[in-house]
Amino acid sequence: MKQILGYFLGFAIFIAGVPALMWWVSGMPSLAEIPVWRLCLAGVIALAGLSLSIWSIVYMKSVGKGNPFDAMGHEVAPRTKHLMTEGPYRRSRNPMLSGTYLYYLGVVLALWRWPALMIFIAVAIVMTLQVSSEEKRLEADFGQEYLDYKKRTGRFW
Repeated sequence: MKQILGYFLGFAIFIAGVPALMWWVSGMPSLAEIPVWRLCLAGVIALAGLSLSIWSIVYMKSVGKGNPFDAMGHEVAPRTKHLMTEGPYRRSRNPMLSGTYLYYLGVVLALWRWPALMIFIAVAIVMTLQVSSEEKRLEADFGQEYLDYKKRTGRFW
């Protein structure tokens, strides 16, 4: 049940909720108002971001034997049991979040409004704080193995 709750909350908040909030604060523009070239470019960026995030989630579940949703030190879904350093985690310690940021940048590009950008910045700040909290937990869970990984792999890129 915790796993289902974790995936549902992740989808509701990060995939649907934040972009809906961006759209709402931007005056709820219709797709017809967005130039086709910008909509296409935004779609490619957003899909690339979603693809990276989904790959990271699948990899986390199959290799890490856990789930991604851990909110400021509170386990919402079972945590990973293995440190992941390959696949999408080879070049980024947080590929799921990097993908989410790309997804949001695609939404911001499509909307092309300051309020959407401000929501993105606010979410990025909160999520970066979350990453800092998560890194402490990973150091406690995986010790030197995580510290070595941290030295050779960037936080986001």
